[in-house]
Amino acid sequence: MPVTGHVGNDPESCEEYGYGLGAPDGILVLKYRSANALAFGERRQDFLHQLYWSPDGPLATMHGSSVRFAGPGEAYWVARAVSCDVRAGDRQTVYRICVREVPPALAGLRAGPVTLDAEAARLIPAIARRTCDEATALAARRRILAGLGAPPALPAPAEVRGVGFALTVARALAHDPADPTRLDEWAERLRVSAKTLQRDFQREYGMPYTRWRTLLRLRAARVLLDSAPVTKVAHRVGYASASAFITAFAKEYGTTPGDYVARDASARTSPTAVRR
Repeated sequence: MPVTGHVGNDPESCEEYGYGLGAPDGILVLKYRSANALAFGERRQDFLHQLYWSPDGPLATMHGSSVRFAGPGEAYWVARAVSCDVRAGDRQTVYRICVREVPPALAGLRAGPVTLDAEAARLIPAIARRTCDEATALAARRRILAGLGAPPALPAPAEVRGVGFALTVARALAHDPADPTRLDEWAERLRVSAKTLQRDFQREYGMPYTRWRTLLRLRAARVLLDSAPVTKVAHRVGYASASAFITAFAKEYGTTPGDYVARDASARTSPTAVRR
């Protein structure tokens, strides 16, 4: 039988679903949802590998002064006993999946973004439900692990067929929102016209490249604002100045970054760092 329950003082802050716990093929799924930013960081001594995935926003990982992001269609893998600070923005759902097995495609990876195919992305929320039975969840676990892969670098043009140009660029840019590469420069790298790439962004995301990049940068900033000064965040996500960042942030969200952080702090009834 699956083990389910709530974790923390807020019954909606974390739901826990365990299937076959203690067995090599078991799986533990923790589903987090918070009105404020979430941070997962601790010195780990456990023997479980962990996968972090959010269907509705970016994840940032911090190692000292280095910050990396998981892009569209990606999750973040952390091997057992590896310490890693993973962060998500406010009003964001995060799934934390704990397993004992390493997928062959991720052998040797200590921590880093990984691709997550559409079927795996569908199955993760499906097993984080009270109505899911253990046999179904354990079968889904096998498919989820099979759906993980190491993300490739920007592929050669011949490897991208017809559509997929926007997704290729989006994944590369999401790893580093501050990347200043223009649409025409991306198109040149992929050996397609700028018009073709722009059209693919419109088809894939319903908006042009520059708008998509602006939203990416601002969403990434929301993940970081809780832990870094506004000026540092502005530069980290690609703005030349704090004033340009503040203007863009206020235009999109109706509040300045400083007021956003203050609102988050006053709304908190418990620490945002989640440790298990």
